Amino acid sequence: MAKKKEDKENEQAEEVVVNSEKEEKKKRSKKEDGKVENSDDDSKEDRKAKLAKLLEKAEKLKSKVEDVKDVDLKKKVRPEDKEDKKETLVPMEDYLKSSIHLGTRVITPDMRKYVYRRRADGLAVFNTALLDDLIREGAEYLSKFDPKDVIIVCKREAGWKAVKKFAEIIGMRAFTKKYPAGILTNTQLENFIEAEMIFICDPWLDKNALQDSNRIKIPVLSICDTNNFTQGITKIIPGNNKSAKSLGMILYLLAKIYIQNRKLDVEEPKIQDFVDDWDNLVPPK
Repeated sequence: MAKKKEDKENEQAEEVVVNSEKEEKKKRSKKEDGKVENSDDDSKEDRKAKLAKLLEKAEKLKSKVEDVKDVDLKKKVRPEDKEDKKETLVPMEDYLKSSIHLGTRVITPDMRKYVYRRRADGLAVFNTALLDDLIREGAEYLSKFDPKDVIIVCKREAGWKAVKKFAEIIGMRAFTKKYPAGILTNTQLENFIEAEMIFICDPWLDKNALQDSNRIKIPVLSICDTNNFTQGITKIIPGNNKSAKSLGMILYLLAKIYIQNRKLDVEEPKIQDFVDDWDNLVPPK
């Protein structure tokens, strides 16, 4: 009897254990289901938030695109086409006709910054737009001085006609062919003169005038080609200083601006006065 009673109690205990295990499994299952449901809810919320951000970005991009619609793309890509572009002193075609942009096959470190490129034949090519700016600057600098206080020197024969015309119009003293060495520094010379500035056409050929001006410490304005060194020069006008056409163009522009700035009572010159057969010249291909 006791044994039967013990067996029955054991069966009941086992049943309680089994039932409790089942309950625990159910609870765990519910918890896991709850976690999955919560995870799905979180994912949905994340997707909604991301979608909202994307829609916000799309609206911003749309407004930017609308702003760009009114932009002239040609002006963006080619800023030189702007309506407020500064005009050159003469048409670019005239600069090309005068060969002012053609340098030599030699480029010194001093002149490298003014060079745009080299041609197939090795000749250096000046940046023409930059030349235009620097001719303006050179003319403004020259305009600070009275004609009687400046002398212009040009040993190169190609520049004689233009230099003489320039000096005649402006009322400036000019030395062509040969510069009398010591004329600025030796007070004992009969032809000694005083000057406040000297204008030379080539730092190499006109080196005696450059050296004299450096000795007495007066400023120097010089036309410089790609093969020139610029030591001792106060103001540079880059350009072809080997050609009569180029020197004529530079001196014509300087004379024109000088007359305007100084308000001289003289007739403004024409390019034909400085360059022979100008009207029949054509730009190089």
